[in-house]
Amino acid sequence: MAFTYPRRPAARSTAKPPAKDWLLEEYGHDWLSNLPDDILLNIVERLDIADVARTSVLSSRWMEVPAMLSKIVITVDSFKRKLHKSNLPCFDAHPNSTMIEATNSILGNRSRTNLYTIRLLRMEFYLGDDCVYIGQAVAITIATQNVGLAEFTVMTKKEVRQCTDKDLLYYARKFMSFFYTCPNAFNGLTGLKLQNLRLAESELPEIVSTCKRLEFLRLLNCDMGKLSFLELEHSQLSELEIVDSEFERVDLKWLPKLAVLTFSDWITQHDPLSFGYVPLLKSVSISNTALSYHKMLKLSEFLGKVTVRDLRLNFESEKIWIKPEAPRELFNVFHKLQIVSLLNISEECDLTWTMFILRGAPSLKELCIRVWDHFCDTILDEEERKKYSYSEEPKDSGLECGGSASGFKHHSLAVLRIFGFQTEEKFMSYIKNVMEAAVNLENIYLHNRPVCKICQHMVRKPSRYPWTSKQKISVRNKVHNEMCSAVEIHFPKYTTSQY
Repeated sequence: MAFTYPRRPAARSTAKPPAKDWLLEEYGHDWLSNLPDDILLNIVERLDIADVARTSVLSSRWMEVPAMLSKIVITVDSFKRKLHKSNLPCFDAHPNSTMIEATNSILGNRSRTNLYTIRLLRMEFYLGDDCVYIGQAVAITIATQNVGLAEFTVMTKKEVRQCTDKDLLYYARKFMSFFYTCPNAFNGLTGLKLQNLRLAESELPEIVSTCKRLEFLRLLNCDMGKLSFLELEHSQLSELEIVDSEFERVDLKWLPKLAVLTFSDWITQHDPLSFGYVPLLKSVSISNTALSYHKMLKLSEFLGKVTVRDLRLNFESEKIWIKPEAPRELFNVFHKLQIVSLLNISEECDLTWTMFILRGAPSLKELCIRVWDHFCDTILDEEERKKYSYSEEPKDSGLECGGSASGFKHHSLAVLRIFGFQTEEKFMSYIKNVMEAAVNLENIYLHNRPVCKICQHMVRKPSRYPWTSKQKISVRNKVHNEMCSAVEIHFPKYTTSQY
């Protein structure tokens, strides 16, 4: 039985058919259409998908081009930007309608004998009754075409901070209806991004197990109820992101190909993650706003038997939530560590405590420190802070054992980066401590404080970054004269758009 692409019921189109050869009729020649297939594809694949769809009106030759695409990225926002000139959010009764038409047009024109492989098929759309048409079209494409990567990003109309518990349950029911209607589409996915879902206890494991080819999974504000437990097992999953979810704990029980993990913002008073069989895990990124009830994590216990190479810890301008440990405690988890980034350390914090990372990671090659009070993500009102259980302690309390050990030498560190550098004693003293310990240090990069266009007016003290050549020379001279070192000190440019 031949496959047919699903069509969403719609009013009959009144558009005129495209001219057979518009370029030829308009200009008398059509050199562009005479280009070889690979050059035409190279041109077309640089365009937004909405513009790709429009190329079919140029000539009969160009009508064939969308069917040859190897990279198909269809997002609902691509068409919304073309239809709405303002930046205000604009949703009609069927926000996916234009995207569904484009999906059927682009995927439906590919014959079963199409020799062109689809290397990437990425669909980004809003959760609703009509997304079943997208799912069915993708399922047919996966069944009849040679498809490499296939990804779904399923969005909701409400943003994370707008969603109530009722919204989460409503979106979960909508999604599971979509999921059960299009199991073949999910079975062929290699990437899945979900948001704002409060699923039943059995539903999230069922979704993961159905997506047998899944390599990338992102869960934003998704859980199975507050303080629920999630146990993950999957043979192909290599990258996992769990953000703003209310799990009590996530157990990475059996993920033999997991290489990259991102985890942020937990509500539990205990360790939010447990690591089972994850032999290939190399990159771990952990972020959290530490509240008064959060425990300080001991990385030697938290990471268990995991030996990562790239570690990113984001403190979100609040209290430091890791506890300094002795080198002998950290060696088992840090002995392969090569890159460490300690991000969004509050400007009120001392930096000496970070030396415990250097002492515990003998193979460390690059250390990045970002000191920044990002007010967009910070509650400043004292009453609000008490209401949401923000810590009233100093943000660097409990870090007393992180100081520099006399005589300690590190032989691998080559690069030190400091974002938010100011000509203050705590920064100069910290650089001195690192240079004393890292005998093979080659380069120090001192960046200005990051600037966010939204909250830059809220910065409470002026920058003391060395802007002029004279000021930069003064910093270099002070460091080199005190340390007698050949380390190169750089002052890279840092634009306001980067933060």
